Amino acid sequence: MLTSDENLLTVLDGQMLYGRFINGADEANGFRSVVIGEDLANDYQYLPGEVRTLNIDGQIYGVVGVLENVDLVPKLDTAVIIPKTAAEEDFDIEPNPTTLYVRAVDGAVDSTADALPIAINLGGNEGVTVAVPSDLLEAQGAVDTTLRNVLFLMGGLALLVGGVGIANVMSISVIQRSGEIGIRRALGHTKGTIAFQFVLEALFVGVLGGIAGVVAGIGVIYLVSAVLDWIATLNIPLFLVAGGMALIVSIVAGLYPAWKAAKLEPLETLRLG
Repeated sequence: MLTSDENLLTVLDGQMLYGRFINGADEANGFRSVVIGEDLANDYQYLPGEVRTLNIDGQIYGVVGVLENVDLVPKLDTAVIIPKTAAEEDFDIEPNPTTLYVRAVDGAVDSTADALPIAINLGGNEGVTVAVPSDLLEAQGAVDTTLRNVLFLMGGLALLVGGVGIANVMSISVIQRSGEIGIRRALGHTKGTIAFQFVLEALFVGVLGGIAGVVAGIGVIYLVSAVLDWIATLNIPLFLVAGGMALIVSIVAGLYPAWKAAKLEPLETLRLG
């Protein structure tokens, strides 16, 4: 639970998803109004425009708005924000704010961060910690980019291993079925027909493996989300791209075994057994 004045949205460049933010009327009249974060609203399955109340430590507060996710302060996404006057009346809170958000002009972020501890403390002995959310966002963005690149590399490695596996399986199949290939060639089947059969079989193996991988991945995502109480979302276009990559890898992996099978002559199959 947090308290705030009506200037918070302006300072953080926040937006309301539904309804309104706490205003001067709430403060002046001590209204028990509450604004909740977007993630919390999703957890409570809040519907736009519905009349919804929250029981906060025995006190009933009416939901007047839902705050859109704030990149600068992620903790507000699950926050419950009430007017300061109502908080002072219903709960034992500190009279002075514990967190102060300041918007600095362009080019003066560092100097503002250096001056804030002195301006807030005014020579007192209380410690003041200053954090620059924009720097944190840049660091988070760098971490996200690195993690995304690692995941792409792991996906590429998985495709490579899968392609090599398909090629090995199909090559072994060519050797084991050399007699069948020789008989079909003797009956008049062309090299193209033999090659197309093995490419088709490799494609079938790759499609089945791709479907199994997608199903297993979705299952793991939903299982982890259920355990950690996360909200799982599926990127359908990404799954389509993954399916297309599985088809391409299957075809490429089946080309060499297909070429090898097409080269077999009826007499050579007798030597291979």
